[in-house]
Amino acid sequence: MDISYIHSLFLKSSGVSIDTRKIAEKSFFVAIKGERFDANTFAAEALEKGASSVIIDNKSYYIDERTILVEDSLVALQELAKYHRNYLKLPIVALTGSNGKTTTKELINVVLAKKFKTKATVGNLNNHIGVPLTLLSFDENTEMGIVEMGANHKKEIEFLCEIAQPDYGYITNFGKAHLEGFGGVEGVIEGKSEMYQYLLKQDKLAFINLEDPIQVEKSKVLKHYSFGVARKNANVVIAEIKANPFVEIAFDSLQIKTHLIGLYNANNVNAALTIGKFFEVDDVAIKEALESYVPENNRSQLLVKAGNEIILDAYNANPSSMAVAIVNFLQLEKSNKIMILGDMFELGNESHDEHSALVDSLKNETDVQCFFVGKAFFECQTAKDNFYFYDSFDSFSAGLEGVNFENNTILIKGSRGMALERTLDYIK
Repeated sequence: MDISYIHSLFLKSSGVSIDTRKIAEKSFFVAIKGERFDANTFAAEALEKGASSVIIDNKSYYIDERTILVEDSLVALQELAKYHRNYLKLPIVALTGSNGKTTTKELINVVLAKKFKTKATVGNLNNHIGVPLTLLSFDENTEMGIVEMGANHKKEIEFLCEIAQPDYGYITNFGKAHLEGFGGVEGVIEGKSEMYQYLLKQDKLAFINLEDPIQVEKSKVLKHYSFGVARKNANVVIAEIKANPFVEIAFDSLQIKTHLIGLYNANNVNAALTIGKFFEVDDVAIKEALESYVPENNRSQLLVKAGNEIILDAYNANPSSMAVAIVNFLQLEKSNKIMILGDMFELGNESHDEHSALVDSLKNETDVQCFFVGKAFFECQTAKDNFYFYDSFDSFSAGLEGVNFENNTILIKGSRGMALERTLDYIK
């Protein structure tokens, strides 16, 4: 595989694509095998739709000189991304963590965009395919790249760092996410810390939250730039944070009022502010950026429907993110509270214990109605006047038919596979 030749063809294209449904004129199509399909079979279609070149790894689908045959198309995509990253030589900020990655990435992007021409991971394209696609979206006009990295097992962050080769790194937190793949919380800490190991090996810099003792411990030997709340030893000192329900940050003489709900989002805001300060973005510009950001895609969105205030946080859930979302919701000075909580996925052997612990933690809460949706929660059902359990969304939604919701404050949170945003259709 002549990666320099492949790269020369890529530079002449309009951009990389792995989906023939989204082929643009002069696209560079890479045929990647999936669990349910073999994209080699779409190579001819890609060319017919205007692709300039296609990479395949099955010679049976070779068409003409526009077809590049490699041993493994996925490996070719990853090597091409790594080559392109070195070709551009632009500074890259990478981030990972158990919770808040995508929100933090978006906040970093809007802050740095006040000074630089930035490009960042689109959505949550943060895995072994998404990271290469992100790198290949950068071009010679890009002055700063922001790359989100996700992982559900050890050695994945290490692998993604070797491809993206970040100059700066940030870990949002170490929580109870993907316990099945990591083999427990200690495995999560070890896996996420692979970013620190990469930065240390390459003598690069980490951004550190001094409020997180794990970050402090794991980054001792690293070059770092830190933030903390009222901590004089921090590079960036946050004077005060509060949330009711939106996060507000006091920093120097600035009061930053965001559209993000819950204290659990405060560190995401603080990290973006800190990274902006490190790259010498003007304070007023940082304030403007953070105050202009409005969350979407079911991430901590505040919606109003039929007289109800709804916190829609249904993009994903794990024990750590669920706990902080619930704590934040319970402390809100609101009446008529309702929580609609969906199953948390990828917990492996810890699933029953974690779902049971969450239910138990709410036993003394009498001023909130709790609806638990999914098989895992259903197996933990407890007899309590304000608890309601459903083994599926269908059974839950059937119970909502004809119910008139009025003047409630509602939290909706669950793993992506539960798709609890469907609940909005029944709030009327």
